[in-house]
Amino acid sequence: MQVHEHELSVAIVGGLHADARKATVARLLADVLGSVVLHHDLATAVAGTVVRTISDTTGILSAGEAPLVNDCACCALREDLVPELRRLADAGQTRLAIVELWDSVEPKAMAEVVTAGGLTVTGVITAVDPALLLPYLGNGDDLADGGLAAAATDQRTVADTFARQLEYATVLALVDSPEADDEDRELLAQLHPTARQVPVTGGRPGGSAGATDATGAPSISALASAALAGFDVEAAAAAQHPACALLPAEADAHGVSTLVWHRRRPFHPERLYEALEDLTCAAARSRGRFWLADHPDTLLHWDAAGGALCVESAGPWLASLPDAAWDMVPPVRRAAAALDWHPEHGDCCQHLVFTSPGLDRDGLAQLLESCLLTDAEYAGGRTAWKRLPPAFDTLLEV
Repeated sequence: MQVHEHELSVAIVGGLHADARKATVARLLADVLGSVVLHHDLATAVAGTVVRTISDTTGILSAGEAPLVNDCACCALREDLVPELRRLADAGQTRLAIVELWDSVEPKAMAEVVTAGGLTVTGVITAVDPALLLPYLGNGDDLADGGLAAAATDQRTVADTFARQLEYATVLALVDSPEADDEDRELLAQLHPTARQVPVTGGRPGGSAGATDATGAPSISALASAALAGFDVEAAAAAQHPACALLPAEADAHGVSTLVWHRRRPFHPERLYEALEDLTCAAARSRGRFWLADHPDTLLHWDAAGGALCVESAGPWLASLPDAAWDMVPPVRRAAAALDWHPEHGDCCQHLVFTSPGLDRDGLAQLLESCLLTDAEYAGGRTAWKRLPPAFDTLLEV
């Protein structure tokens, strides 16, 4: 009986660019001996089930169905995924389980499900065709309109879903794209500057006969190496949390700009609300945290793509919490607050980032400045601020 010396590694590959995703999965299967791909097809959900397949380089090894959970295909995926991965781990014949996510499934939830199930996620990869980057970020259509909704209640859009798929992953697998130009590649670099970009083609598969590195060990492709490198679920979640997100830095190259706008004065609710459409449409992607005068203790999350904006509460600013509550706050959150700390307002601030080709940096900055409290309004203090017209209460469902 063959006993495999490796603990099961799980690599998650996702992305709305289906052809790029499939090419990435095929490359990993070819590069990593003892790998299989586990895929749940949510397109069959209209018939009441999710179809699961497990394949290797020779084709489908097994197939099955999982019933919907609460009329939700994505919930069925969550329920079925860990038991199947555990079965592979117990069999001891698989080195790498590649979880190929269905088009609109986001990697964050799946990585957390796998980790909570006691399994090891060693890589989260989003597959990207650079030529499709801007068209997808600019697509404000509902997923449901394209048959991509993961549940009957799914109200996400193509743009915001793709943005989260892109920004959560620590590795971006790039397919060859003759239509892509320097602007496309620069936009990708500015949107997620900390990601490791790996070409899907190129490099030598680990399964090549006799292929070794300088130490004599079997060589491995850059993509396979990225899939097995390791992944920190807690750090990835913190990097996306609006209070401590690793937001892009200032940049300007190849016609693409990123504006980082940081201020210590709250927004006037009415003036900001009136400017929302212009601000949302000013960039292909914008995100961050902001401070609203009539909700001075609430950290608000700004998340915009495809001409649509999501605004929601992300809980209190640390400055509004009693000292005793700080012990319950994760260290990464306290560290982020310390970087922003102001003697008078603590961590309350504006930190918004706008990235786009052809960005009107000066016009955008002027519009943002015009939405801040004036000197006279600011001097009124928090008691006066809270009496300002509550323009955002509908958006925040207050």
